[in-house]
Parts: sequence; C-alpha cells; structure tokens
Amino acid sequence: MKTSKRIIYGAAAIAFTGLLVYVTRRANTYRRKAEVANEGYETAADLLHPKTNKRFKKIHYGPVLPDNY
Repeated sequence: MKTSKRIIYGAAAIAFTGLLVYVTRRANTYRRKAEVANEGYETAADLLHPKTNKRFKKIHYGPVLPDNY
C-alpha cells in the first residue's frame, strides 16, 4: 500500500472519529437541555452547566418564602 493511501485512510479515520464525537456530544447536550426545560429549570446554571468549578455556598433549591411569613 502506498504512503499516500495510508495518509488518506488515516485522515478519513480521524475525520470520522471527530464527527462521531461531535454528533454524540451534540445529541447529549440537546437531550440534557430538553430534560432541564421539561423540568422547568431553564435558567438554573448548575443544571445547564454542571461542570463549573464555582459553586455558591448559599445555594437553595425550591421555593423561597419571605422572612416575615
């Protein structure tokens, strides 16, 4: 097999692998966003972007009631 064919096959394999990774990640992202939107947490940054390093100490899940209630 000539070197040029090896290069072409190698580049095609790398391109196919890259495309497969891209499509998989894109599908997972859209699936996660759809799941979050169905739950009603469209603006919850911790659910949309779970891999962030910074977390607030006073994070609160659920409804917030006034202090004088």
